[in-house]
Amino acid sequence: MKTITYSLIALVLFSCGQNNKKKDSNSEAKTKVQSEIEITSEIEQLATDFKFTEGPAVDTNGHVYFTDIPESKIYKWTTADSLELYRENSNGANGLYFDQNQNLWACEGGKAQITLTTQEGKSSVVASEYNGKPFNTTNDIWPDAKGGAYFTDPRYGGDLENLPQEGMHVFYISPNKNSVIRVTDDLVKPNGLIGTPDGKILYITDPGAERTYSYNIEGDGTLSKMQLFVEYGGDGMTIDQQGNVYLTTSGQPQVDVFSPQGKLLKTIKVPEQPSNVTFGGKDRNELYITARTSLYRVGLNREGVN
Repeated sequence: MKTITYSLIALVLFSCGQNNKKKDSNSEAKTKVQSEIEITSEIEQLATDFKFTEGPAVDTNGHVYFTDIPESKIYKWTTADSLELYRENSNGANGLYFDQNQNLWACEGGKAQITLTTQEGKSSVVASEYNGKPFNTTNDIWPDAKGGAYFTDPRYGGDLENLPQEGMHVFYISPNKNSVIRVTDDLVKPNGLIGTPDGKILYITDPGAERTYSYNIEGDGTLSKMQLFVEYGGDGMTIDQQGNVYLTTSGQPQVDVFSPQGKLLKTIKVPEQPSNVTFGGKDRNELYITARTSLYRVGLNREGVN
């Protein structure tokens, strides 16, 4: 009887062990599938013959807005696949971003200022100076959920020896729009930036140092715990719902996708050198890429954040 009992116990334990192995194996397979980023529709050129495209931003309906900096225009690519002129005389607008209230923030580099345009079309200057001095050339922007916004202020071309801000930095506009603080002072030439949906992490790419960094966002808008994210610099960035970062890598005709831990997951080749990226379309599963003279789109099995 004891022999039979021991045999049954051994059989049960073996069976449980096998089931656990299967569960672990299934879990690993599931994780692997979730980590793979796949192209669902090949890259296509949507519009071309621009001078220099930049700053793609998506509104709540999935329409994508982007700038042509030399022409000082802002365009809108609709979900019906049509191109519309949204604004002329944009003061050399570069980076764009819609906040939660669908206000359009713009870095108007030609006048070195930040503007905000409401859904009704009313535009106002939010920031144009820090410590009584004008900005260098406002470049890229990311508004947070509190109503404030982070923006970069590098300089490309012109007098690099006598910068109004005596360096190239990142600034934060307070939620009440009444004050501006400088949140970095040790970067070479900060360019693109993007925050996580939970508002805890801010990524800043510094092509001047060929590095991209992550920072903790503090309650007062300041940044802390600067960490190297990847040893690549770039231009613009965006982020998907899994927290993966899409970087237009410096000097490469491609968009590189990195996990939150900085592991390279995917490289998306682009016919022209890309400047910036955003997710758009009705389901936010299309990656829109501004690249020199054109606007491109590629379908992915990932969705961007709202």
